[in-house]
Amino acid sequence: MLKLNVLGWIALILVVVGGLNWALVGIFSFDLVAAIFGEMSALARIVYAVVGVAAIYILILAASTCKGAAPQAEPK
Repeated sequence: MLKLNVLGWIALILVVVGGLNWALVGIFSFDLVAAIFGEMSALARIVYAVVGVAAIYILILAASTCKGAAPQAEPK
C-alpha cells in the first residue's frame, strides 16, 4: 500500500486534475485551464508547469516504491 505525505497527496491531486483537463481537451476540445486563466497566459503556463512537475514527482515516487517492493526469491 502506498502511503503519501502531504506533498504526495497534492501531487496526486494535481496529476488527476491535469488528466481530467486532458480528457476534456481530447473529448470535447475544451481546455479548462485556458478557459479559466486565458489561452497561454502566464497563469495558465504556471498551472501547466506545476502539473507537469507533480507528474514527475509521482513518477519518481512510484518508481522508488516499486523498486523497494520487489519480491524476494524464497530460500531453498
